[in-house]
Parts: sequence; structure tokens; C-alpha cells
Amino acid sequence: MDWSLVFNAVNLLALVAWIALIALPRWPALLSGILYLGVGLLCLIYSGGLIAVLSGLVPAGEGGADFTTIEGVRSIFSSDAGVAIGWTHYLAFDLFVGLWIARDADAKFFSRWLQAPILLVTFMAGPLGLFIWLLVREPRARASGRWQ
Repeated sequence: MDWSLVFNAVNLLALVAWIALIALPRWPALLSGILYLGVGLLCLIYSGGLIAVLSGLVPAGEGGADFTTIEGVRSIFSSDAGVAIGWTHYLAFDLFVGLWIARDADAKFFSRWLQAPILLVTFMAGPLGLFIWLLVREPRARASGRWQ
């Protein structure tokens, strides 16, 4: 298995989806495309790689999958398979969070100019972008009388 190819492909897929999310008009068809062709495809690639490695169909290197210790997690990421699969996990979840932020921001009438830097931070450092969005959205959500 060429894990470098997988890594490059998922990076390109995520980048295209993020550019579309940030720069293009948010038509329902575009948002559905980002959800299913972006997030969904990343989830499919992640699931296929994870199942292939855990079942032994594809060799992943030494160590197995031990999520209970820092040494075990380090071992998972010591192989190209672990890095490519783990990175795909990050890309899928960060894109899903970015899509939620964009939809939530649109529903609360935040400008795209305010959204763009938050989405860029979410793309680069998912939890930080989500944290910033939660801080920014809270006053408007409270003012509207709902916590959605």
C-alpha cells in the first residue's frame, strides 16, 4: 500500500473542500457535496484503512493499536499507515466541524468576513478554531434566546 499516495490524496480532497467552504457561495448542493464527498469520503478512506490495518489485510508495522498509553499511541504513529490513517481522521473531523461552524454562523447571520479567519484556524488547528467559534457565537446565541 502506498501510504504517501493516500496521504497526498486526502490532503488534496480536504483542501478542495475547505476552499469551497470558505470561498464559494453556500448553496445547499455545495454544502451537501462538502458533507458527503468531502467528509463522507474522508470517513470512508479512514474506515477502510483502519479496518485493513486492524484486520491484518495491510501491514502497518510494529506495535499494533494500543490507545491506553502514550507509548502505544506513539507506536501507532510510527508507521506510514498510522500517520496516513490518523491524519485522515483529523481531516475528516476538522472538516465536519468547519461545516458545522459555517452553517451555524450563516444561521446566526455572521458575516463571511468574520467566518473566514475562524474557518482557517479550524482548518489548521481544529479544536482551537472550534473554541474560538464557541466564544464568538455565544453572545449572539444567548441574545436570540436559544442555545442551538
